[in-house]
Amino acid sequence: MRPIEDVTARARIRDAAMRLFAEHGVKETTIRTIAAEVNVAPGLVSHHFGNKQGLREACDGFVMDYLRRVIAEGVDGEAIADPGYLADVYRGAPIVLRYVSRALVDESPGATRLFDNLVALTEDYLTTHPPQGRAAQQDLRTLAAVHVAMRLGVWVMHPHLVRVLGADGLTPQVLTRISAAVLDAMSPDLAGADLMSLARSGLNRYQQEQQ
Repeated sequence: MRPIEDVTARARIRDAAMRLFAEHGVKETTIRTIAAEVNVAPGLVSHHFGNKQGLREACDGFVMDYLRRVIAEGVDGEAIADPGYLADVYRGAPIVLRYVSRALVDESPGATRLFDNLVALTEDYLTTHPPQGRAAQQDLRTLAAVHVAMRLGVWVMHPHLVRVLGADGLTPQVLTRISAAVLDAMSPDLAGADLMSLARSGLNRYQQEQQ
């Protein structure tokens, strides 16, 4: 589940763009800067993506595909209980999370589509797995939208989280600590007791393997 696994020139350009867009923002990042990052001619970037907007759209599409795979394999396929799956996610997630965080702060069109798509995916999950308890009385779209906003808010604020936790970036160890805290803060009425049990099991097994 690592997002950076393709070593083609197109993929290397896209990955470099994601890193630079996350660090400097789309407006401040030029095609020349991206090309220099991967030691290729600017013309090659244009050849693969057309222009910076095309490159940004490719990054947005890549991120959405990655998140869909994480949800499909982790939640629907129950791989969330597999420490090997979590290890892959924790290795690949930082670049995606940093990119998404910057896009949300900059209010880019891609961030709007990403948020809407995640709300739709969450609403579909809640429709298939209806919430229990008090959450069952709530409108599913509202529940989905607020849940996505809260989850994404954690990653938008990740620089402050990392600082408060005394860590050096979004390392797998930090991601594990944050994931555990998010699980503790979630209501089983919303996510479902079975899914939360699987998530805790996978997280505990992953932590044991890292010791």
